Amino acid sequence: MSTSLQRKAEKLAKLLERLVAEATKSTLIAVEGQNDIEALKELAIQGNIISVKTGGKSFLDILTEIEEQNISKVILLLDFDRRGKELAKSLKQRLEEERIKVDINFWNKLRTLVGHDIKDIEGLPAYLKTLKKRIGN
Repeated sequence: MSTSLQRKAEKLAKLLERLVAEATKSTLIAVEGQNDIEALKELAIQGNIISVKTGGKSFLDILTEIEEQNISKVILLLDFDRRGKELAKSLKQRLEEERIKVDINFWNKLRTLVGHDIKDIEGLPAYLKTLKKRIGN
């Protein structure tokens, strides 16, 4: 059993616990697609979760949908690829212009922890299962 894998699993578990707690507040979680929503549900993360790339939404449609939620905070959990990074940056900038607090800390920490092992939120449940098998849980 690798202690580095064990530490990674513990950090991921703590991060996901914090995300579960945050999701129960009046916080919106924005992901890219429907499969990402399903992955979060599989990880017991419930709450107000929307997909920003389902149904051919334009950037303006996404902004309008988020603004209409009448929330004060959005957690962005977009893909870890180049497009996801660009979308996160653009959304963060525009939402903050509208005085909506944007949290990308969960996204940054997940990106750091999973590195190049997965490319999106939908891959997280399978990644966690594989990680647990590798450390013997």
